Amino acid sequence: MANKVVLHTPIKSEDIENLKIGDIVYLTGKITTCRDVAHRRLIEEHRELPVNLEGGAIFHAGPIVRPIEGKENAYEMVSIGPTTSMRMEKFEKDFIPKTGVKLIVGKGGMGPDTMEACQKYKTIFCVFPAGCAVVSAVHFKKIIDAQWKDLGMPETLWTSEVEELGPLIVAVDTKGGNLFEENKKIYKKRAEEVYEEIIPHVSFIK
Repeated sequence: MANKVVLHTPIKSEDIENLKIGDIVYLTGKITTCRDVAHRRLIEEHRELPVNLEGGAIFHAGPIVRPIEGKENAYEMVSIGPTTSMRMEKFEKDFIPKTGVKLIVGKGGMGPDTMEACQKYKTIFCVFPAGCAVVSAVHFKKIIDAQWKDLGMPETLWTSEVEELGPLIVAVDTKGGNLFEENKKIYKKRAEEVYEEIIPHVSFIK
């Protein structure tokens, strides 16, 4: 059995350059939720991100957070699941070098621009299993910062301390691998094989 891979922030290039698509990793350290509007503010509006992501990790997620009673500006994570990462595809190629982020967590595949940036700047994109938002919140030990709260709860930059957040499946690695694109090739080949097999049996259908 392979050793359990736990990444610790700040993440260095050498920590992730040997990981390949399909590998399972866990994250301990800091992670910041970062979705559409935050990406747009940085890339399109040229606003400085109020969080240092050098060697850090972001989560494409809009969490449910609640205030801790009796404590000012203190919050706890209730539920946090990944949002569709392809929405950030048009930003990620610029977002990665501008921020120095090393780990991106989300849902679904990412496209060629993200692949290129991950390869060039030694960053990985991982997917977290959908439907496990309440379970994942258990790994969020403490919310330590909240920036751009004017955007509302889902789009706020929530920075948290996490302990072995995962399993995170490497979907885009630093060598140009893309798990979803590779799977598409496999599924297409299988579909063609099944098609050839069943056609003789249903040829009567016009």
